Amino acid sequence: MGAAACVLAVPYIAALLDVGLQAASARTHLSVPVLLVLSVAQSIGLLGVAVFAGQWAAWKLGLGAPLIAMLVLKQPWPPQAPRLLLSCVVIGVVIGLALAALDHWGFRQFGSVAELSARADTAGLGPLAWQGFLASFYGGIAEEILMRLGLLSLLALSLGTLTRLVRGNADRTLPNGVFWAANILVALVFGLGHLPATAAIMPLTPELVARALVLNGIPGLVFGVLYRDNGLERAMLAHFSTDIVLHGFLLG
Repeated sequence: MGAAACVLAVPYIAALLDVGLQAASARTHLSVPVLLVLSVAQSIGLLGVAVFAGQWAAWKLGLGAPLIAMLVLKQPWPPQAPRLLLSCVVIGVVIGLALAALDHWGFRQFGSVAELSARADTAGLGPLAWQGFLASFYGGIAEEILMRLGLLSLLALSLGTLTRLVRGNADRTLPNGVFWAANILVALVFGLGHLPATAAIMPLTPELVARALVLNGIPGLVFGVLYRDNGLERAMLAHFSTDIVLHGFLLG
């Protein structure tokens, strides 16, 4: 699923980072298609590490992807599964609309953010709605595997183990404080991870950094809670629904 999502994101990446890819091509003497293939291969490699390491850590914490596991084991889903999945769609749509409103009426009042939008408009930058739709699968699947299943699980396990060693506690359950420490750190990493795309268009400013942290960090926190409480699939669906609003409908 993650590998397919990486491939589907290629048109979006090519449109979003067109100028940066052309510069990288001139610098490395590699064609843009070759650079995109290398990028996809690197992403798939990272996903492989996240899947195996994340599954190992998640199993120790009582986390994971229960609905996918039931499909693999040919077990019936619990009766409440459709209702929970539908609630994820609603949560994702609400988050997407809220973030769009915050960006439009909040961050775009800052000069550098307005300039970023103006540059994208005047230069014809920015993906089309169909490209944003395809990229939403990367956000919903690949980013959740990397951030929640992989990084959040490993970080929560590490912090939990360190806490037990310091306190001399043998309890292996995931403490709420440990979870939130890991969830906040992962949300910050998630926000910072979106800065290279912005930096490819224009130099970063404090306002642009704050925008990336807030607009990506807040949903990251919500997706982390969904992962802990109901499994990776719920976080995936909420993330996908958020990206559909932001990169699909609103782009259209």
